[in-house]
Amino acid sequence: GQKRFSIEGLDVLVPMLDLTVELATASGAQDVVLGMAHRGRLNVLAHIVGLPYETIFAEFEGGLHVEETLTPEGGTGDVKYHHGAHGVYQTSSGKSVNVSLSPNPSHLEAVNPVVEGRARAEQTDRHSASTPPPVDPATAVPVLIHGDAAFAAQGVVAETFNLARLAGYSTGGTIHLIANNQVGFTTDPKESRSTDYASDLAKGFDAPIVHVNADDPEACLAAVRLAMLYRDKFHGDVVIDVVGYRRWGHNEADEPAYTQPLLYERIRRTPTVRQKYAERLAGAGLVDAAQAAADADAAYQRLTEVQQTLKAKLGKGSGERASEPQRIVRQAAPEPDTAVAADVLTGLNEQLLAVPAGFTVNPKLKKQLDRRRETIGAEGGMEWAHAEALAFASLVAEGVPIRLTGQDTERGTFSQRHLVLHDAQNGARWAPIQHLPGARAPFELHNSPLSEFACLGFEYGYAVAAPEALVLWEAQFGDFANGAEVIIDQFIFSGLAKWGQTSRLTLLLPHGYEGQGPEHSSARLERFLALGAEGNIRVANCTTPAQYFHLLRRQARHAEMRPLVVMTPKSLLRLPAATSRLEDLTAGRFRAVLWDAERPDRDQVTRLVMCSGKVYYDLLASPARAATAHIAIGRLELLYPFPAAEIADYVARYPNLKEIVWVQEEPRNMGARKFLLPKFRDLAPASVTIGDVSRPERASPAEGYPAAHVAEQTRIVREALGG
Repeated sequence: GQKRFSIEGLDVLVPMLDLTVELATASGAQDVVLGMAHRGRLNVLAHIVGLPYETIFAEFEGGLHVEETLTPEGGTGDVKYHHGAHGVYQTSSGKSVNVSLSPNPSHLEAVNPVVEGRARAEQTDRHSASTPPPVDPATAVPVLIHGDAAFAAQGVVAETFNLARLAGYSTGGTIHLIANNQVGFTTDPKESRSTDYASDLAKGFDAPIVHVNADDPEACLAAVRLAMLYRDKFHGDVVIDVVGYRRWGHNEADEPAYTQPLLYERIRRTPTVRQKYAERLAGAGLVDAAQAAADADAAYQRLTEVQQTLKAKLGKGSGERASEPQRIVRQAAPEPDTAVAADVLTGLNEQLLAVPAGFTVNPKLKKQLDRRRETIGAEGGMEWAHAEALAFASLVAEGVPIRLTGQDTERGTFSQRHLVLHDAQNGARWAPIQHLPGARAPFELHNSPLSEFACLGFEYGYAVAAPEALVLWEAQFGDFANGAEVIIDQFIFSGLAKWGQTSRLTLLLPHGYEGQGPEHSSARLERFLALGAEGNIRVANCTTPAQYFHLLRRQARHAEMRPLVVMTPKSLLRLPAATSRLEDLTAGRFRAVLWDAERPDRDQVTRLVMCSGKVYYDLLASPARAATAHIAIGRLELLYPFPAAEIADYVARYPNLKEIVWVQEEPRNMGARKFLLPKFRDLAPASVTIGDVSRPERASPAEGYPAAHVAEQTRIVREALGG
């Protein structure tokens, strides 16, 4: 009676996958990456990935202790039909191929771009220093199994198809199998799509579509052969619409006849595909009918024996039920050395400014780039993108592969990055960072299509499969990450607890209130802080280029892999007060908290203002700042994990401290306020009051009118400084 999301009615998917793996291996594949939702997942785990029956049955018996478990140590785990697994498949010719089934939540098609990213990572030679790195599509084959209702209705399917022929995302062709059971939970096809066929969406992407009867196994295998021949020849996606049925309800506790009485009466009278095929073979004299029945009984008996053995262990107490999930305990890892020698950085700086003979840089841009020779010198004034380029260059010089993608990322949304130059005379491209003479690892750089869901899912999959690489995804504005919330919530930040899966994936999200309106101000910092627990993520909001430099290098070098969210700036990209000097990069490391210049007399300090990001410079620029000897300012550069010990030590410096005030640009119901105020209360003496200054609670992140924005910013600064 437990949910298993039976494959019955689409049983042929297993031999189809079996043949796909065989043919992929014959064509040179070393990895086959699978993605699918619930239906048939347990069968695929058992028969394609090779997960032992005992491991799967243990999930049904409440999580028995077995040699292999699906639940990560210290994690909360996931339901049995969400888990992924890795195995080694032995082909009929004796070859071995790695087969992996990606874990997937109940957001049915969300795994599609994740699988594509994993496959691309497996196809990419990151050991080569040549950039962009060599990609061999033959070495890894992505296979996606879709539901018919989901294929037609989930937008991420179209987003993923759109990636298929783009240079930065192509995987040389994906095999798509639509597990078409002709009903979506209780919804008939005429209620779930506006097209005749579930597969019609793929027509817009010029993918061949094969419709095949799931009750005709040999036709289904012929469709697989055709699909693999097409992939080998044309390196494109192929869709096989496997038209079958669902023998039971949506799950085994469901009664489908409530909503589809006629359909399920017909299904009840229909023999299974095994019975039909056995009769066909027996009629042709190829198989003895009695032997076929005996083989089926033996397979069923094997499953029964495994289940009964596990139950017996449970009864004897030798296979105790799994205890309550243990809290994930973060082991303190040593901080990596992120400083880089001055001569190395000055050398890299020259290489980043080098262009081929005869290459004409846009005159206006040339002045900006040439200035980087001055700002790395004694004059100082190094801006954000300059420090970023030096961080990237130093990492590839040290052998760390980097992949940076996103919306208008090559130039930068705010015309700040310019990692790719375009000849002003003929439009030719040149990326100096991909031609560093001493580079020991590749730098992969791509503008993305205007997609968040699929693109971020792709980068997540890539980062999981390439733990040695620094993979970064940048939104045009941080607000645009809203379009990728499923990937953020269900994969990136909860994957460690659910599946034991983490990465170095770094999200660059422009954030800051400059009067650009509700959709260009907030990267929704509050959402990321709400997702942080048990040390699963890192959330930062840097205020200097040097801090960003060290943070990027820390993320690439830290022994403990975790995703990182960076609230990157907009107005600070060129703000003179927010620049750094070369010595800031050649010494020190990333600091979780930056403290303002020490007040001359600590005894005078009665108010500690804590803030993060751009609002610090608003406070600093206020004329009232000069008359605030009683106020000290601290900047939270790392918001999660929360640096409690460092803040507590600083609070203890001021014997007459009366209040701690958190200042933010966001409305009171947004930003870091709700996350931080309880933490400040926990670490401050009882005599110290905790307050906050922000925009009032709002339904929208920011004002739409510049004048209203200025009025609010002015009020926030005035109140923060005691006005």
